[in-house]
Amino acid sequence: MKLLLENAHIEGIRYYEIYRKHGGYRAAEKALKMAPDEIVEEVKKSGLRGRGGAGFPAGMKWSFLAKPEGVPRHLVCNADESEPGTFKDRYLMEFLPHLLIEGLLISSFALGSNLTFIYIRGEYAWIVDVLEQAIAEAKTNGWLGKNIQGTGFDCEIHVQRGAGAYICGEETALLESLEGKRGNPRIKPPFPAVQGLWLRPTVVNNVETLAAVVPIMNIGGEAYSKIGVGRSTGTKLISACGNINKPGVYEIEMNLSVEEFIYSDEYCSGIPKGKKLKACIPGGSSVPIVPANLLFKTAKGETRYMNYESLSDGGFATGTMMGSGGFIVLDEDQCVVRHTMTLARFYNHESCGQCSPCREGTGWMYKILKNIEYGKGKMSDIDLLWDIQGKIEGNTICPLGDAAAWPVAAAIRHFRDEFEWHVTHPEEAQTRNYGLAHYAEPLSTVTV
Repeated sequence: MKLLLENAHIEGIRYYEIYRKHGGYRAAEKALKMAPDEIVEEVKKSGLRGRGGAGFPAGMKWSFLAKPEGVPRHLVCNADESEPGTFKDRYLMEFLPHLLIEGLLISSFALGSNLTFIYIRGEYAWIVDVLEQAIAEAKTNGWLGKNIQGTGFDCEIHVQRGAGAYICGEETALLESLEGKRGNPRIKPPFPAVQGLWLRPTVVNNVETLAAVVPIMNIGGEAYSKIGVGRSTGTKLISACGNINKPGVYEIEMNLSVEEFIYSDEYCSGIPKGKKLKACIPGGSSVPIVPANLLFKTAKGETRYMNYESLSDGGFATGTMMGSGGFIVLDEDQCVVRHTMTLARFYNHESCGQCSPCREGTGWMYKILKNIEYGKGKMSDIDLLWDIQGKIEGNTICPLGDAAAWPVAAAIRHFRDEFEWHVTHPEEAQTRNYGLAHYAEPLSTVTV
């Protein structure tokens, strides 16, 4: 079943007239005739969980919004899609911008936000033009601005470009940047629902989460909750990439098995050249890597499904996370040490530097991993890496520290023998083909 991408194939669907012709703004018509609290209740009934990574129930988050007398409230759409391996929000905004605008309108009405923002990743420059055109079309046709469709509700939506900082995907850093300040995360509490943008009550939701409000209003929260399984309700967009035959954005029901997703012709269509599966990072670069033997079966031997509960079954000792749905597949030729080093370099570069465990620890992990990868590592470095990541996790203001620690911890937990092989075979590690060997620096030129 497709709820978000049902009309994605229609030529010109990004334009208002075509979108409207195919049922666009029908959900908004329905919502504007309801009381705001009724819309919140429908979202609660749906069981919709935040699609940005945390998976927190959206309706519950909305219900936390403070409503002090005379104080404006705001909705902010987090379109700062900077998680490596994730590109499904880009797809929605580029090809179905009015779906997002409609979701924003309904959500703004439910939350009482007359001034709503889309904070978009700086590198998505061309999508800013797409969104602003869609906003202009919606305004021309009476869906934004003053007295929307004669209801007396006013709402303006503005697009704000970020400067390309991964940290601004964290909601409080995003708000700081939106206010014109450096994108440093805030200490919580107070939470944005109480003091957010300009210290006003604010809800921050991901692009996919807000787009999902449209089908929820169309079919009803109860019907939406029956799609999927357990607390993983509705459909989920997956950004599939890596060593697969058909990379792309797929909309799945969350009762689909991981094995079927990778090997079915409907989805990823298997691994190129018949190579074996080595591992997968199923939720974007920040979630734990899972080896092939644990990817299809849980710790209890049950089938692992593409949903929040099944992927995390057994905790981080054997499981991982649904995260943002950035599904990265690694075949048998890929080097886990090299990939872990690349991720450590990324998180070191993107750390805002506010918390010392993250500021110092991410750089330290990267240097050690670089030593191991380039033949200058020691066996004691592996245990040192384990110790450093453990001291970062849970000791920072925002989750970036956890995001840097989890990939390292999982790589050592599941592929320690590969780290040890790099230490005992430094020259061979450089010449062995891991699929990325053309990027390798000669040992004589490496500076660490």
